[in-house]
Amino acid sequence: MIGPLGTTELLIILVVVVLLFGVGRIGKIGHELGAGIRAFKQGLQTSKSEVQEQAE
Repeated sequence: MIGPLGTTELLIILVVVVLLFGVGRIGKIGHELGAGIRAFKQGLQTSKSEVQEQAE
């Protein structure tokens, strides 16, 4: 069974990810992920307000 990850393991994973994708690609992925999360939250708020309008 695999236990919780320590600092050393996390650093090794980070190095492998940077080697695979490169620094520029990781930044782009982070930006796209942030934009997706914002769009998802906005969609939730929009649908919540639509449900409240229909209930009134």
